[in-house]
Amino acid sequence: METLKKQIETLLYEDPDSFAIAKALKEHIKAYFETLPASFADTGGKDFLIRHTRHIDTLLKLIFHVAMRRAFGEYLPLKNSLPVTLVAMGSYGREQLCVYSDIDLMILYKEIPGYNTQMIIEKVLYLIWDCGLKLGHRVHQVDELLEISRSDVTIKTALIESRFIDGSHALWTEAQNVMARIRKDRIDAFVRYRLEERNKQYRKDPITMEPDLKEGAGGFRDANLVYWIGSCRYNIGAIKDLPAHIVKEEEYKPFRIALEFLFRVRSALHLVAGKKEDRLRLELLPDVSRLLGYDEGYNAQLKFAQKTIEALKTIRLYSLIWSERLTGIYLPLHDNATIVRAPERTVSFTELLKHLCRHADTPFEAHPTLLDALAHTERPQRPTKALLKVIATFFEQPYASDILEALSVSKTLRYIIPPIRKVVSLPQFDGYHHYAVDIHSLRCLRHLEHIDDDYLRALYETLAKKEKRLLKLALFLHDAGKGRKRDHHQVGASLFKVFAAKLGLNDDDIKRGERLILYHTLMSNVAQREDIYNEKIVFGFASHFPDTTLLKMIYLLTYADLKGVGGDIYNSFTAKLLRTLYKHAVDALEHRTILDEAAKRAKKEAALRRHPQFRALRQSQQRKILSIPSNLLFLRYGTQRIMDIVLKAFETDNYSYHISNDTNLTIEIIRAHNINLAYLLGKLHALEVVNMDISKLFDGKKYFKIDFAHHVDESELPLIERIVHESFEPDRTYALRKPVLNAKEIDIDCDHSKSYAVMHLRAPDQKGLLAYVIKLFDSLGIDIVTAKVHTIKKRTRDLFLIEKNGNFCHNTELIIRKLTDDTTTKDVSCAG
Repeated sequence: METLKKQIETLLYEDPDSFAIAKALKEHIKAYFETLPASFADTGGKDFLIRHTRHIDTLLKLIFHVAMRRAFGEYLPLKNSLPVTLVAMGSYGREQLCVYSDIDLMILYKEIPGYNTQMIIEKVLYLIWDCGLKLGHRVHQVDELLEISRSDVTIKTALIESRFIDGSHALWTEAQNVMARIRKDRIDAFVRYRLEERNKQYRKDPITMEPDLKEGAGGFRDANLVYWIGSCRYNIGAIKDLPAHIVKEEEYKPFRIALEFLFRVRSALHLVAGKKEDRLRLELLPDVSRLLGYDEGYNAQLKFAQKTIEALKTIRLYSLIWSERLTGIYLPLHDNATIVRAPERTVSFTELLKHLCRHADTPFEAHPTLLDALAHTERPQRPTKALLKVIATFFEQPYASDILEALSVSKTLRYIIPPIRKVVSLPQFDGYHHYAVDIHSLRCLRHLEHIDDDYLRALYETLAKKEKRLLKLALFLHDAGKGRKRDHHQVGASLFKVFAAKLGLNDDDIKRGERLILYHTLMSNVAQREDIYNEKIVFGFASHFPDTTLLKMIYLLTYADLKGVGGDIYNSFTAKLLRTLYKHAVDALEHRTILDEAAKRAKKEAALRRHPQFRALRQSQQRKILSIPSNLLFLRYGTQRIMDIVLKAFETDNYSYHISNDTNLTIEIIRAHNINLAYLLGKLHALEVVNMDISKLFDGKKYFKIDFAHHVDESELPLIERIVHESFEPDRTYALRKPVLNAKEIDIDCDHSKSYAVMHLRAPDQKGLLAYVIKLFDSLGIDIVTAKVHTIKKRTRDLFLIEKNGNFCHNTELIIRKLTDDTTTKDVSCAG
């Protein structure tokens, strides 16, 4: 820096307005930022931020000096006589400026005759921009600060954090007097606004696998909130300066350790990303972990991510406690939630838990006083029998999730529920879950207690109180076995068995709970990856849950588990598949005999014969309907839906179609002449297909139903209609890229049923894969009855139900060769 100062002084002497000054500053800044990774390795944490902040201070002072020389030449006035002051605000004002964060600068001035202050300010700003510094700035006169602070809470907050850099000390003293008034101005409104803002941020950005370190729950915004309120109440310069009854010494230490760690994480995140980045995205995590000194490999990254989540939880806890102590205000996060305070008298830890249970018959939130008591009340080294007896009653409460949420926020959950000790804050790097294991489990339980599906809610209410308790306990512990070498289903079931026995559950309930955890992913897997209209599949699934009550439980557990993942994992398609599988499984359990396809079709045909619309048709039309070769139409659809399809088919001479776009895009087509289905799917390859039905009808007509994962913008519908029309034009072609497949990713079963064969594809997700397969089958004259397309963890699991017409099972080796260019297919399992 001293070299730069001398260089600037030389250039100023030669020519104050020279472009060489900006160039020199720019080159220095570029070189400085290149040294930051090495500097970070030596310091890190708050020290690194302070060092960086002070370097920026020095640069701005130098820029201010250059601007003054350009304005006054050799006749420089004393700084105190010039009514201009540079002020740092925001994280820059707190000396917490991160590497690529904006430099929040305020230029204060007074309009005094004889000084062209606007010209000076312009010279300062233009020189900063020319140097390439990323600036966020404000320009104000001192006498307008109070008014603008009242117009915008964000400005008031920035002013609270302001810090002198350079310029007139006299003007800064005057500004400080105004800022003292600003701190005390309308404090209650300021506090309430900031607390409401925190609640909105908690709902928008909870602690996830990719946390926002600045704005999200437990991030720097939480810590800053305590400082802002403390500054208004006590005019302090740092949180540690707050009175001892607000911030106790034994509380400040873990808070400071967590904050220091997050300072290091954020700085490393900026350096790795090479830009302003406050979300710890999974793709950046390995490099951030490495920069922070963690070893290479999955386990080290897991340890780092777990520590980050724990730090966020610590900041969140003390932010809640201290902000309430400062203000006496706590606003509930959830609507219609009762706020439960700590008991007025000092009680034991066991009594605190009983206090929680007494309020769990309605939704509630733990007041910060209760979180404080839970976090700091002395407790036995291990849960005693008396304590376990209380814990057993948690899961009998209508809103057990609120009890466990209070324990989670107070960071006592791992003590109360020992089986989850190893999964508290444990990340899940699977590209599927959005939350750490314990947070996911809590969300699952909350969704079970707040079911938003009428059908499922009615099922839940049919369970006895004892059954609800078992379901809640199994649901909360379903992922407790993660993070071990053994399969987490088996480990989780073992942990459940031991803990449930300590809670006093009988042997029968323990066995049922073990079964639920052992097979907690089975229903989702079967529904989304298998043919749920095949008796063999349905009865194989149902055999794991030998009574209707257990079947209800796994259905409800699956719903809650999927809802707890986050995103749109549980959607209208998933709901429909799960409900269909559940109903088929119930039917299988009730009858105890496997109904073959012919028997089910005969039952549906009998229902059709009684339908008024069917009876109104001519006998020749009735015979055509009953002779439809595709069993799928009868197995999948209700009688009214079948009638709607066949009546439309009778009216169709060439082709007809219907497009719906409510919750998702669906295209239905009835055609009498050939359709280029590969062209249609190829043109729409950007949209994710989740299901496709193809049914042969009569008179050479076919029915197609293609379901996509999401709805599209209404403006796109005319284009989709045009593509549908084009797919019937014989000269239309669309170049399809050949997928990259190998023979092991293709599984063919020609003994699937009497009428159908099955082909499974389990391969990396590739755009246009479905269209390519359809084109191949068309070229070989193979009839697809249905296609189920499912993508998870960037891998596709597609199922094709194919009619046994002689063209498929006799050509399995050719099909595999065409899909893979593999001439060695003898090792591929092609049953039949």
